[in-house]
Amino acid sequence: MNKYCEQWDLNPLKLPQHIGIVMDGNGRWATKKHLPRIAGHRKGVERVQEITEFCGNIGIQALTLFAFSDENWRRPEEEVGGIMGLLRWYIRKEHARIKENNVQFRVIGDRRKLSVDIIELIENLEHDTRFNTGMHLCIALSYGARGEILRAVRKLVEKVNQKEIYPNDIDENIFEECLDTQGLPQLDMFIRTSGEIRVSNFLLWQLAYAELFFSESLWPDFDTKKLVDLIQQFTLRERRFGMTSEQIKKINQKSF
Repeated sequence: MNKYCEQWDLNPLKLPQHIGIVMDGNGRWATKKHLPRIAGHRKGVERVQEITEFCGNIGIQALTLFAFSDENWRRPEEEVGGIMGLLRWYIRKEHARIKENNVQFRVIGDRRKLSVDIIELIENLEHDTRFNTGMHLCIALSYGARGEILRAVRKLVEKVNQKEIYPNDIDENIFEECLDTQGLPQLDMFIRTSGEIRVSNFLLWQLAYAELFFSESLWPDFDTKKLVDLIQQFTLRERRFGMTSEQIKKINQKSF
């Protein structure tokens, strides 16, 4: 057994393959402590480092973190600038460690609104980790799921126009190949922190059969122990995918 799974009493055979997290509550965390909002985002980055390392250690195949939504561009210019500065700092600081830890890095979302230097930092890290075989670390940045779906539709229309495929060829697999998350495992587990109970335009297609969890903790307070508690709850849920409990039991019996 993986020593980290053993340490935290997790069954490696029942772990989610792909976890998506809406990291909410940085600003509220700072406000509660009478700090500027950017201080909450700084603390949130520290939590990203902790949670990412833990997920890689226990054997999670993919981790997608909602860092900045397409709607977040509406926030005060000072706050947006501070978040972008933290993003620059994080990528520069973590570049070598992400590469050395065999993590494959990816950013999903609409990059057109990002500054040229940030795009360059992202592309360099994606390039340097493209052959890594460990966990996929996927950062949703300037991202909205509706926009992702529209981009996928445009790609399919272009393929049809170029006679690469015909409309009747389009199925779920072909559609998923055009999504930003192409190549990642199916999303198994969705987590949102801060007590908000909504998905906020995050991975709408991918959420179809994910297990949903909502934590009261603000993101800067969401530590490894809290994640482990939710993963343990995940392992206890029966995921039927439209089948009956009896069918699932027979399938599980055959797999042993």
